[in-house]
Amino acid sequence: MEKVDGMSAERETPLILFGLGGVGRALLSQILEQRSLHRERYGLRIRFTALCDSSGAVVAPQGGFTEELLAGILQHKEAGGTLASHRLGRSYRSPETIVEEIGGPGTVVVDCTASDSTVDALLLALKRGHQVVLANKKPLTVVQDVYDGISGSLGHARWETTVGAGLPVIATLNRLVSSGDEIERIAGSFSGTLGYLMTGLEEGRSFSETVAEAYRLGYTEPDPRDDLGGVDVARKALILARGIGWHMEMEQVEVSGLYPERMADLSVDSFLTELPSLDEQYRELVAGATAEGKVLRYAATLSEGACSVGPTAVAKDSPLGRLTGTDNLVEFYSRWYNPNPLVIQGRGAGVEATAAGVLSDIVELQGSGVRGQGPETVSGVEDTVG
Repeated sequence: MEKVDGMSAERETPLILFGLGGVGRALLSQILEQRSLHRERYGLRIRFTALCDSSGAVVAPQGGFTEELLAGILQHKEAGGTLASHRLGRSYRSPETIVEEIGGPGTVVVDCTASDSTVDALLLALKRGHQVVLANKKPLTVVQDVYDGISGSLGHARWETTVGAGLPVIATLNRLVSSGDEIERIAGSFSGTLGYLMTGLEEGRSFSETVAEAYRLGYTEPDPRDDLGGVDVARKALILARGIGWHMEMEQVEVSGLYPERMADLSVDSFLTELPSLDEQYRELVAGATAEGKVLRYAATLSEGACSVGPTAVAKDSPLGRLTGTDNLVEFYSRWYNPNPLVIQGRGAGVEATAAGVLSDIVELQGSGVRGQGPETVSGVEDTVG
């Protein structure tokens, strides 16, 4: 940390934020709340240079963003406003143009969107020597070349929250790979919504009743099919597969959703009305698993170069078999962790937990300068896995 007249000087980190939905807003709030911690422990001050949503951007005015202005932008967004409609807002041609215009030395580009439209901006940022942090899975699950372009930027990119929110899943995977430990199998439950559903089925409730309850409680997306289709879990599984070193495209992930194609085009209300027609099918699946001394879980499984996602019967006394509720869990089986796997379990969703994970990625990049998210990365997570 630099000293100025005997006082500790903060090192500023310019930050461009794409996405001011739930995670982006939570991240902005947490950065403002943690100013003292970052200053006192790390000698760091995160300085926003541009805030962007799909409508437009607010670029830092002369003199920079004040805390009051940032709080006002948060209020504007939380009230349903767009950045283009903010008094300082303006439109932009593409995320890439923001990086071109605003990115300077030491910039961190943070992607909290849910879009693949940021791909070119992220690759440009890395090409210019900026750092990149993603909560957005889509850039990592488009074509392999894009993943390689991001993951190959050692010390400049992190994406811990793309699999398991704040859980150290990516860091653990990287530790295993970088040590030369051969990963033989990964199995995981990466959806709190689907974990809740499987728990309900195990307790004897019907499929339709449990889905409807999850919908009422707000555990599902506004359209429950966004959860029940399994695509989000498949993206997480693909990120892990590529992290192992497999060259794999999304269409190679075998995905078994929880509703038939005939229900894909129904309205949400009609979909919910039709759910009881699936109850018998799931009663039979649960009964079949029980007869084998197993339980049903919606799991991602990576083994022998293949990746599948869907309802899976697992041993009742396994970590996945003992899992209940909305927690996420991942089992790593490797040369050193076998027959008992290395297990990570905990809250794997929620905007606050995800935003905290993004903030941790930002701060760790500033503190290390050499630790990225490529296979060579080694990050300390000993106290968080068991």
